[in-house]
Amino acid sequence: MEGMEQWKDQLEQLKIQLEPWKIQLEQWLHQAIEYLHQIPPIQLYAAIAVLFISTLLLFSIRLFKRTKSNTIVLTGLTGSGKTVLFYVLRDGSSHQGTVTSMEPNEGTFVLNSESNKKGKIKSIHLVDVPGHSRLRPKLDEFLPQAAGIVFVVDAVEFLPSCPSVSEYLYDILTKASVVKKKIPVLICCNKSDKVTAHAKEFIRKQIEKEIEKLRASRSAISAADISNDFTLGVSGEIFSFTQCRNAVTVADASGLKGEVAQVEQFIREHVKP
Repeated sequence: MEGMEQWKDQLEQLKIQLEPWKIQLEQWLHQAIEYLHQIPPIQLYAAIAVLFISTLLLFSIRLFKRTKSNTIVLTGLTGSGKTVLFYVLRDGSSHQGTVTSMEPNEGTFVLNSESNKKGKIKSIHLVDVPGHSRLRPKLDEFLPQAAGIVFVVDAVEFLPSCPSVSEYLYDILTKASVVKKKIPVLICCNKSDKVTAHAKEFIRKQIEKEIEKLRASRSAISAADISNDFTLGVSGEIFSFTQCRNAVTVADASGLKGEVAQVEQFIREHVKP
């Protein structure tokens, strides 16, 4: 009983100590209410609207930063060396003897070249999409979340495949999911170590020429044909990649020799460590 009485006495003393604070808070609240009553309703509503919009904008920015994609899509014609590049980026080994896959090959990992680095390094989600024409619709499953696209070209067998390469790239560059999000594209000229490989600038110019032909032929098709979401280039001008809404760059690589530094640089530009 004695302990209970002491506890009650302490509680009463605490109430007495807090009483001045209570009075002060009530005064501040009363002053705040009076001040709000003095503000014209229009100004008050405007201030509330600004506060709400600012809070919503800040929340959206933070949410965007948290959900920024780490997906890089590897695509290109069959036989261009996409799967070899996938394994070099992941394991540092070309895994010679790999066969053409009929399903997307994907994984989430730290680039092999960064595996020994200290500190926090962001993993990438790399997707190798089959290049066979019948399997290309699978590409649409991954493009909406892509931070970048690596379009792989066989630099040795480029000339015979140039029309097919250009048409596939044209289809990618005119997709709504790529244009609206301005997804960057790297044209990766693989097998560049070979003596018979074509230079990346030559490949770029030839693809631009082929895309210019595609622009002319497809613009003549009836407007009812909506196989592409957007058009490329500027009306009345010869096409170049600088006219694209998204950045299109060209790089050399050799999957079999492990020379993928330019590809890794592209990846890290768009998936920050």
